[in-house]
Amino acid sequence: MLKVLIVEDEHAIANLIYVNLTNEGYNCKCAYDGKAAADLIEKEQYDLVLLDIMLPEIDGYELLEYIKPDATPVIFITAKGSVNDRIKGLKLGADDYLVKPFQIGELLARVEAVMRRYGKSEKQLVIADVTIDTNSRMVTKNGVNIDLTVKEFDLLVELVRNKNVALYRSRLYEKVWNEDFFGETRTLDSHIQRLRKKLGWEEQIKTVFRIGYRLEG
Repeated sequence: MLKVLIVEDEHAIANLIYVNLTNEGYNCKCAYDGKAAADLIEKEQYDLVLLDIMLPEIDGYELLEYIKPDATPVIFITAKGSVNDRIKGLKLGADDYLVKPFQIGELLARVEAVMRRYGKSEKQLVIADVTIDTNSRMVTKNGVNIDLTVKEFDLLVELVRNKNVALYRSRLYEKVWNEDFFGETRTLDSHIQRLRKKLGWEEQIKTVFRIGYRLEG
């Protein structure tokens, strides 16, 4: 699971980013000032840092200098939106620059783009005896290939990236079928039943009453 550090002193914004990135399958931590962020960076490696500029203790520009030796990609997220501010941030070594207020969809797209640029997209997911190769779209269980349809594969990836989380039917449907959910559950439910049968996961994929499904692992 790709690790993202969110460095933002406005708790509401940090929490909004945290919830949405976590829902997309990222492993996130938050730091609310530059010193706390520096301490976290010293202790562990991150795949991406989302960095505000105007921070208590240590500002984003100084923190960027601290991050650069690790070659960790950085996206500035800041209210400083002038052309000169953007130029300064990019010249200092940030990989992207997003101005507040922003749409969460744009943030997610920029995060995905930077991850791809660094070759950090997850190529293989493993849970118990099942291995999922997201490049070849092959699934094996105990080394034996499991034949899945396109939608079954996409549904499996979504469940695995959010294991132990109860996912609403509406979210699963919209994420996998890329269209609005209008309450008709037969298509999703039948795909879940086939996944359970093909993987032998009758016990692992739980039905959550009035919500949807949860993969336990």
